[in-house]
Amino acid sequence: MVPPALHTLFCLSSCLALVYPFDWQDVDPDTYNQSSAWTQEIQSLLPTVIFGHTEIPKGSGPYSVGCTDLMSGYTNQSTFLRLYYPSQDTDCPDALWIPNKYFLGISKVLELSSFVGDVLSLLHGSVMIPAKWNSPLRTGEKYPLIIFSHGLGAFRTLYSAIGIGLASHGFIVAAVEHRDESASATYYFQDQSAAESGNKSWLYFKSVTAESEMLRKEQVQHRERECSQALSLLLNIDEGKPVKNMLDLQFDVQQLKGSLDRNKIAIMGHSFGGATVIQALSEDQRFRCGIALDPWMLPVGEEVYSKIPQPLFFINSEHFQSADDIVKIKKFYQPQKERKMIAVRGLLHHNFADFAFASGEIMGEKLSGKGEIDSEVAVDLINKASLAFLQKHLGLRKNFD
Repeated sequence: MVPPALHTLFCLSSCLALVYPFDWQDVDPDTYNQSSAWTQEIQSLLPTVIFGHTEIPKGSGPYSVGCTDLMSGYTNQSTFLRLYYPSQDTDCPDALWIPNKYFLGISKVLELSSFVGDVLSLLHGSVMIPAKWNSPLRTGEKYPLIIFSHGLGAFRTLYSAIGIGLASHGFIVAAVEHRDESASATYYFQDQSAAESGNKSWLYFKSVTAESEMLRKEQVQHRERECSQALSLLLNIDEGKPVKNMLDLQFDVQQLKGSLDRNKIAIMGHSFGGATVIQALSEDQRFRCGIALDPWMLPVGEEVYSKIPQPLFFINSEHFQSADDIVKIKKFYQPQKERKMIAVRGLLHHNFADFAFASGEIMGEKLSGKGEIDSEVAVDLINKASLAFLQKHLGLRKNFD
């Protein structure tokens, strides 16, 4: 049963929608404008005790952080990612956290009605992150690169606290949006005509009635190929090869030429993305090391245990991993191979994603984002542990300890 206060709010929202007709169209970050006065007024009327607010923390490092999106190619085989990077100090606007139509995908993952997605979009669709949208890259040095893989039901923008935190310490972070139907939502352009007209083809989360190990293993292999494809794309840009961004943003991708330290490349991911890290390390030796954040071990096949020579770091929450999962993780501990594992007390599985910073009944509690540990403290611990590991195994001349 819907709580009385929430039911009343939904009724109020419906009435307001009749008085103030609103067109729920997709909002692209590059064309996003601030909410109209009436929308802001509605937002001010909605009780924060139910829906709360969201504020992504700034990075703790010395670099300003920029943010842009990159899509290369057509169809669902194209590469789609969000970049966080050290940027010049500019007056560019902050980047949008979640574009509008993705809230529909979130409601599908949570098995809620599309109307809830509309309400979430109204309340959280104007949230910005502390990264400058399309800000120019800070030049003058080469940056280590991290490819990031999101979890089941997430998408490229939902780990901005981690991406911004690492970019503020001098990394370029490429958060891949997966097209294996594990993202809550994603889109692509079928051809050049569709790209020019902005005709997006949407792909939403695939629900399964019973968990299938075979399906998940197929998906993790698909995800691994997407991460390697993203890496190849960025290395081609670094070499100066021409690449067109289908999103036609103001950020010129060619400024990334010569910006990557090609010998310092890592892969990182959460949950299903953690399993993707393991799969990618076993298949692509260009990744010097990997960080698996609370990995979902179901998709991990027996064949990969002996195929990973690179250093591997597991950062786990307190309760997500079962006894069987820990047994699987320990199989990676083999002679002459660098392995580390820590578990953070009070940390929940969803503390790794940005929803940990969303308060309120729907965005916070419904998504189980808040653990006993403060969300900012949790992300700070995750980033500090990651930086220390990356410093050692990428051979960085920086003091992150």
